[in-house]
Amino acid sequence: MKKHLLFAVILLITSQLSFAQLRIALAGGGHTSTINETNSLPDWPASNYSGRTGAHFGFIADLQLGTNSKFYAQPGVMFHNKGRKFFSTYDTTIYDHFSIDQKQFINYVDIPLNLVYKFPLGGRTKLFLGGGPYISFFYNGMEKTETYLKSGKYETEENKDLPVGNAPEKYKTFDLGVNGTAGIEFGGFFIAGNYSRGLTDMYKATYDGSFKNQVIGATLGIFLGRPIPLDDTPKDTDKDGTLDKDDLCVSEPGPIVTMGCPDNDGDGIANKDDKCPNENGLASNNGCPLLDTDRDGITDDKDKCVTIPGIAKYEGCPIPDTDKDAINDEEDKCPTVPGVGRYNGCPVPDSDGDGVNDEEDRCVNEPGLKENNGCPEIKKEIVQKVEYAARRIQFTFAKADLLPASEKVLDEIVQLLSGEKDLMLDIEGHTSNDGDFNANMKLSNERAEAVKNYLVKKGVDPSRLTSQGFGPTKPINDGRTEAERALNRRVELKLRNN
Repeated sequence: MKKHLLFAVILLITSQLSFAQLRIALAGGGHTSTINETNSLPDWPASNYSGRTGAHFGFIADLQLGTNSKFYAQPGVMFHNKGRKFFSTYDTTIYDHFSIDQKQFINYVDIPLNLVYKFPLGGRTKLFLGGGPYISFFYNGMEKTETYLKSGKYETEENKDLPVGNAPEKYKTFDLGVNGTAGIEFGGFFIAGNYSRGLTDMYKATYDGSFKNQVIGATLGIFLGRPIPLDDTPKDTDKDGTLDKDDLCVSEPGPIVTMGCPDNDGDGIANKDDKCPNENGLASNNGCPLLDTDRDGITDDKDKCVTIPGIAKYEGCPIPDTDKDAINDEEDKCPTVPGVGRYNGCPVPDSDGDGVNDEEDRCVNEPGLKENNGCPEIKKEIVQKVEYAARRIQFTFAKADLLPASEKVLDEIVQLLSGEKDLMLDIEGHTSNDGDFNANMKLSNERAEAVKNYLVKKGVDPSRLTSQGFGPTKPINDGRTEAERALNRRVELKLRNN
């Protein structure tokens, strides 16, 4: 069935070449790929696999299937990054390692054979939608495993010469699948979203399973040169008696005197060159009967602002703008004070009179400080209490479990927030720079979330709280000694009222 489908598409393309025009596009873009694996293994950690971010580039042909057809064949040759990643952490009380980070990266040369339908939107802009099969040839690849031991060291295994064949633990020489594409074409270039899914297994494991490539991405393409017509018959696209090779307006009918371009007023000057296309005029005056330099409908002999478009009420001059705020006096409710359009020419209001306008003021009805977005300054004693409490928050080693003493500290924060209903709290988790970066980022996130969850459990509205982990990215010292690293392992609590 798969071979029959591929043969049918190839036959359709080749049978239409004599009626088509050809363009070649240089195309490329980014995508996310993965390997969809199904098997009957017990406790298989499917959730630990993730996609690989990669790129694709190459050439795509654009073959119109018939002179007036909206169907196009789009075969191509594309280089594609494909594969997947695996990451998992482990309980070091059971295993001698903390985490395993694996990469299964494979590169292919894809030959897509798509059939595309194009929907004209006007001019040279078109929407398109299509799909078809593809053949994918194995090019090269890499498998890499990094094991982080609980001792703090890590081991690396890497293979850049992947085995190819039909035996177990080998990659297949070629892959067969289907494509889908949709996008928009702007004359000389196009932007498209793409989806592809393998129909055959690209890998053979030592156990029963299915391994199929999947790619979701976006492509930018640029057509190289002009379309190449694939037949020699002289054409007259707009049927106006002027052949396309002599017609300056191929898609618009017009008389021979204007080289096939429309001439609405019959003055022998094509519309594209006629500044008055609906009024019979003179070539010396650009097709207009009378000169109107600024083209405001008022001829120069009556226009007091010849080079600036205006209106008859002001004798060809524009409506005045006294305060120079780009809103003319007839529409400006504050004509002598510069303002903005959304307030009808008046300045943006400042309801609380604190020097911060209402659009930038997060406390519109309460005077505050400019550096605090228009909100009042938080009392220093409250800030100091929260900062002191943050320094006493502690967790179980290498975990996000709060120690009992920390819960008492957080109870003080709950009591403070209960009395200060307008305050909000940002919770930040930080770690030292020793150990695995990804594990530190995960741990800092979990610790910040643990603090947030405790406060919510104690009655603090979740909308007043945010939590985020920064791992080792914001140290307060160089982390050269254990004492310095201990200071970098911390939770920071930051109050705000906006």
